[in-house]
Amino acid sequence: MKIYLVGGAVRDELLGRPVQERDWVVVGSTAAELLERGFKQVGRDFPVFLHPKTGEQYALARTERRIGPGHADFDCHATPDVSLEEDLARRDLTINAMAQSSDGGLIDPHGGQQDLRLRLLRHVSPAFREDPLRVFRIARFAAQLPGFHVHNETLALMQAMTPDLAALSGERVWMELAKAAAAPCPARFFKVVQAIGDTCWFDALDVPETIGLLHTRTFEHRDQALAALGWVNERGAIDPVYAKLRAPRIIRQAASAVATHGRALADPATDSDTLLRALTAARAFRPGGLAALVLETVACCADFRPAALLRLVAELQRLRVDAAPGPDYGAALREQRLAAIDAWQRSGG
Repeated sequence: MKIYLVGGAVRDELLGRPVQERDWVVVGSTAAELLERGFKQVGRDFPVFLHPKTGEQYALARTERRIGPGHADFDCHATPDVSLEEDLARRDLTINAMAQSSDGGLIDPHGGQQDLRLRLLRHVSPAFREDPLRVFRIARFAAQLPGFHVHNETLALMQAMTPDLAALSGERVWMELAKAAAAPCPARFFKVVQAIGDTCWFDALDVPETIGLLHTRTFEHRDQALAALGWVNERGAIDPVYAKLRAPRIIRQAASAVATHGRALADPATDSDTLLRALTAARAFRPGGLAALVLETVACCADFRPAALLRLVAELQRLRVDAAPGPDYGAALREQRLAAIDAWQRSGG
């Protein structure tokens, strides 16, 4: 049995980047042997195991062959005679197809080191097209590695794969988009999408405007960047896209509220009735973090500080009226909120 560090950990060490997680390939072993050593298998039919102490992933060296249209439709062959080189050959990019032995030696059969120096995202082999999710993985890597560029031949291969993208699950595409949104340059995800052409996932969006927004704004966290797509895309576009991607509910609601009411929330000249409707749509008077996410996202998109608006929301949340529950209470509370908004606006916010 031989064990090698592989993939992103090797790449990031060579780039001098923090290593987030370490994955290992085991050559010359079997599932039974790893189970005897206390490893826990991840899934019944997949040769990936968790180390009994570190929890890191150890995978048997394997080859794969596509047998269907979906991301998981592969025939996996993992036996002791599968070599490290065969395992590396099935990987997506040359910079992810390197391994490191226990003595620190580097195994690089596909020129990954050279492509790191050239800052290239280049596919390992034509087998790249067997997994359509790789199209969006490359877009995500472009966001995570801003200085890297997709090789022309790899881009052409990705463009040829567009008919296969419809077979992907929304959850898997969302995962790549969400990782890109947390990356240093999320706009580059959509630049790659734009270069690919028809992806069947993001075609309803105004991609150039989305790129421009993500390029010119710096968001505090991933959810803000994802909700911000509502600033440059109408609700009729962003809602079905996020529904198809099965985005988390709070992000779907936030993007929808930003699309519908974002300008009203950002404009100091908005009348009190319109502002109250916008705050109500953002669920400012219900528990949960939706309102804060909407207001902070709008503030970033429109380039203003949300502190005053958040103070107004806190003040409105504290309002109570002396009336019995029912229609009269709701009407009285609404009048008090409108009066408080008028006073807030007269004071200059």
